[in-house]
Amino acid sequence: MDIQELIENFELFDDWEDKYRYLIDLGEHLPQLPPALHSEEWKVSGCQSQVWLVPDVIEEAGKKLINFRGDSDAAIVKGIIAIVLSIFTHKTPQQIKEIEVENIFAKLGLSEHLSPSRRNGLGAMTEKIRYYASIL
Repeated sequence: MDIQELIENFELFDDWEDKYRYLIDLGEHLPQLPPALHSEEWKVSGCQSQVWLVPDVIEEAGKKLINFRGDSDAAIVKGIIAIVLSIFTHKTPQQIKEIEVENIFAKLGLSEHLSPSRRNGLGAMTEKIRYYASIL
């Protein structure tokens, strides 16, 4: 799902409870991450919940693109991961560096509803993704 579609979907909900349920639903539809990838190598530090992000590099039309897979042990965080993956997956390293995640979460109407620990976790995920983009 692309970002514009996500924004339009979130705009359909008037209150936080409906957005919250939709966020959890997004997380439930994340593809299963194999248990072998639930390792320290792929773990994101700085998140209150356990979070794993795994990059996959592909070549397409002569460009290097990075796709991401992710998982968490917390339902709401899995939803956040689903959004983060929608934002960053299938992008070039340069595109990844230029994305302003906080602006996107504000457009989704989520920024003001994330607890400080979840905002810190979002920052940690973003840093990890940008790190991968810088080394791959």
